Amino acid sequence: MLTRLFRVHHVSLVRLAVLLVGDLGSAEDVVQDVYARLQRRQERRGRGNGLPAAPPELLAYTRAAVLNACRTLLRRRALTNRLFQPPEPVWSAENDALLADDRRRVLRALTRLPARQREAIVLRYYLGLSEAEIAAAMGVRPGTVKSTISRGLDALRDRYEEER
Repeated sequence: MLTRLFRVHHVSLVRLAVLLVGDLGSAEDVVQDVYARLQRRQERRGRGNGLPAAPPELLAYTRAAVLNACRTLLRRRALTNRLFQPPEPVWSAENDALLADDRRRVLRALTRLPARQREAIVLRYYLGLSEAEIAAAMGVRPGTVKSTISRGLDALRDRYEEER
């Protein structure tokens, strides 16, 4: 079951993590760690491992695990940034070639949003999840998802304009 999940959804889970953590290497590490934990859990407990049996529920569970792992990584980075001032991130020539200027501005504006707003917007507009699915992944109510997305889009628009 995990093999099929990996084959079908690995790329989208890495993309989700990239949008949340901001770089491909960290995103790949986050997703790999989630898969490793799922595999250990499946092996350790056999059939009664607590993992959802149906593919849609397993995908939702895995998305939530990736989201939580990204949150953990971002908390660790925030602590490190408070202790040590890192240099400003620099876009590589490869990224410049792959991403148009408009897309980079959106991504920069997205990274400047508060974490919850960024998560809600990525889950809604990148993955196309419904409000109920987002609420389940984030552990909040659907009404909170609506207001978070609304505030996030307003803030994203403002930050996008600042990038001009």
